[in-house]
Amino acid sequence: MLEHMRRLGDKPTRKSVLCFGTEMMLKTILITSLLSWVNCLENQSMTPEEKTNIRNQILEMFDHAYGSYMKYAYPADELMPLSCKGRVRGEEPNRGDIDDSLGKFSLTLIDTLDTLVVLNKLDEFEDAVKKAVRDVRLDNDVVVSVFETNIRVLGGLLGGHVMADLLRQRGERMQWYRDELLHMAVELGHRLLPAFNTTSGLPYPKVNLRYGILNPLSRTGTESDTCTACAGTMILEFAALSRLSGESVFEEHARKALDVLWERRQRGSDLVGTVINIHNGEWVRKDSGVGAGIDSYYEYLMKAYILLGDNTFLQRFNVHYSAIMKYISQPPLLLNVHMHNPTVSVRSWMDSLLAFFPGLQVLTGDLKPAIETHEMLYQVTKQHKFLPEAFTTEFRVHWGQHLLRPEFAESTYYLYKATGDPYYLRVGQSIVEKLNAFARVPCGFAAVQDVRTGTHEDRMDSFFLAEMFKYLYLLFSEKSQLPINIDDYIFTTEAHLLPVSLSTTQASVQTNITEDTPIAHDEDLFTHSCPSTETLFPNNPSFAKTIRDSYKYLTGVGRAFTPLPIREIELPLHDNGMEPVEFLKSMGISLTPLNDINLRDTSGSKHKGVFRVKLVAEVSQTPEEELVVPHAVQLISPPFLGRTVLTAGPAKFGMDLTKQEHGVKGTIVKASPYTACGPIENVAEVKGRIALALRGDCMFAAKARWLQQAGAGGVIFIDHREGSNSEETPLFQMVGDGDPTKDITLPAVFLFSREGAVLTSALEEHHNVDVLLLPMERQMGQDKSEKPVSMNIKLRLREEGEPEDRAAQGTTLELVLENEEVLLKEEGEEELNGKQHSQQQQVCTQGKTEPCSADSRQALNSKTEPGTNP
Repeated sequence: MLEHMRRLGDKPTRKSVLCFGTEMMLKTILITSLLSWVNCLENQSMTPEEKTNIRNQILEMFDHAYGSYMKYAYPADELMPLSCKGRVRGEEPNRGDIDDSLGKFSLTLIDTLDTLVVLNKLDEFEDAVKKAVRDVRLDNDVVVSVFETNIRVLGGLLGGHVMADLLRQRGERMQWYRDELLHMAVELGHRLLPAFNTTSGLPYPKVNLRYGILNPLSRTGTESDTCTACAGTMILEFAALSRLSGESVFEEHARKALDVLWERRQRGSDLVGTVINIHNGEWVRKDSGVGAGIDSYYEYLMKAYILLGDNTFLQRFNVHYSAIMKYISQPPLLLNVHMHNPTVSVRSWMDSLLAFFPGLQVLTGDLKPAIETHEMLYQVTKQHKFLPEAFTTEFRVHWGQHLLRPEFAESTYYLYKATGDPYYLRVGQSIVEKLNAFARVPCGFAAVQDVRTGTHEDRMDSFFLAEMFKYLYLLFSEKSQLPINIDDYIFTTEAHLLPVSLSTTQASVQTNITEDTPIAHDEDLFTHSCPSTETLFPNNPSFAKTIRDSYKYLTGVGRAFTPLPIREIELPLHDNGMEPVEFLKSMGISLTPLNDINLRDTSGSKHKGVFRVKLVAEVSQTPEEELVVPHAVQLISPPFLGRTVLTAGPAKFGMDLTKQEHGVKGTIVKASPYTACGPIENVAEVKGRIALALRGDCMFAAKARWLQQAGAGGVIFIDHREGSNSEETPLFQMVGDGDPTKDITLPAVFLFSREGAVLTSALEEHHNVDVLLLPMERQMGQDKSEKPVSMNIKLRLREEGEPEDRAAQGTTLELVLENEEVLLKEEGEEELNGKQHSQQQQVCTQGKTEPCSADSRQALNSKTEPGTNP
């Protein structure tokens, strides 16, 4: 595809004989050498034999995953790799909106069709097409996600048809094929069309495949909101369907939805929000980014231009892209901002779906920020093995789940094709190795429930086969090794292949449904074309490396110790009621008063290698390190009588249970609908009681508002991820939806799936169950008036003679490096607890002249090494 686009437009530390000094030097040399070797490995070229071996490894992995699905799951929609069986909707516990991808239409089979061709598994492809034609039904009485069904199933049928038609034209196979997949795609398209029956033209988020929207039997049509990506990711599949079938209605509806989103953009910033009302076009969530909820809207504007040749889409994309680079992109980070006030960041974390964005930037020809963001993402994978579902701007885990998402591999592929830099082959190799090491199970590959613990989740989403293996195989393949010319196709957001030749197919729809006023936009070399690598990297093959090197140690992983004249070390500590110096004692460092040691006179002499260590303690709670106070749901009615206590997570919104002396008591009842993402139907039952609501479909805050409006006295949210529990998954604090949450006053807690099952089982068996919501420590009789706080201690080493005014104020430590001893002296007028004193203390390692033991050196180094997590 890239080739097709080119055709379109083409002071060293002073000597000390301290025992740990020599060891530190040796460690430095060793670490530096090791890192140099790793860096050399990452940047060295890859031989054809190596690429062949990795490509064969990818094929074996695909066979394992696809074979497991066909053996254990087909014709079910997805494989449950831990249970070694298929996931059939209605036969497994409801997972909320996750299950809206499942329509009893053999999802994984259809989503994998064109992957089989790319991987040159043509016999398997022909067999899969026959199975799809024979077994798959699209008229099932099931409510599905319009967005997911479009990109996975409709896109899969179209990609499969395009591949089948190509093979048939070659005359070697598929001679029996009579466009059956295209006919199925047309049928599915018509079953999705009722979702567009809104006053605005924006589609409903869900549709019943058999009954549509308005039919009383449809069990849907009450939703009022949809995400921007959900409405704006239809044009590729719907336009391709129109142009392949001759029915213009599909492309017309997809264009109309894009027109509405364009009209509703914030004119001052040219950004869009995340969630929009499908009836009046008003923004429901006004946070703007390039990750979940918006991502593929931007992607489809650019790709619609490539596929359809309509300059309107490129013009709109360029306006949005300029706004993104102005407000959202802060290389290497991609932040979320408020669309009406884009200089304000609305959250301190990023989600993994934004990993596609460097690949999109490659298509626009904007390589430098693509390289920067991709390198940041690669450093996060080095730290956590995989990209967490969300991670903070400090690169810590925010949500630990990893669903085997392919977006990072996608961007890696694009960057390699654009730069030819073998570094990206090594990145791809690391993805392959980590999948095999940490996600492979006997019956396929399993999602990782939490990257911090490595526990697995019983799911293997269809996109793993549709996208991950496709991008990885293409990354290590030459054009001559592929059964198709990959540059003749464009990838949908699900990596399905649509021919760019569709741009030459006359559209039977009005290309500009909404007249656009002229847009002032500074055009440059890349505005209308994806330039060649010769233009991007003139006589400079190391261009990408020079950009990456600035971010190599961004997360602190793999950073070599560098003996600089002035350096800073930050130690994240936790205050457990001890003063900082007492905490140092707990680290194995002995403390001795100064007057107990015979010191040489230092008042009038200058010591070589004398540094001053300033201890700056900031007692604060940062958002990403904020303490999550465990809460409890205690069953207090007979026969439980308080003996059953479930661990729960708190919320940042609603009533603060830590300030309620006796907690909140109430009778529990299930909300209807169970997800509580719309008007509550059982208001009479919910009023005055504590409602149970399932996680998913909408934000926690939105659910709380609906339940509060219905009169609920509290809410217990239950996780929809099957098997999740508080023993294996760290608790988290539920956050709001980006808007102020002061209006939410009811108490809210969160239970993982296993704990939630205890509660729902109790309700089913006893019908009348009373619970008490309160902090866990109070329930256990261990309530404390003061909460522990996090403390960052920052050590700054200053060489003697440096001006005092550069030193920090407050408690300080002086480190005197001499031939036979280390003197660590505390100087200060005030303790951190506010008591005045003028005490001085001496810290020595093992005594005045006694050599250090290995144990003491290890204790010291283990606590002060830069980048170490506590």
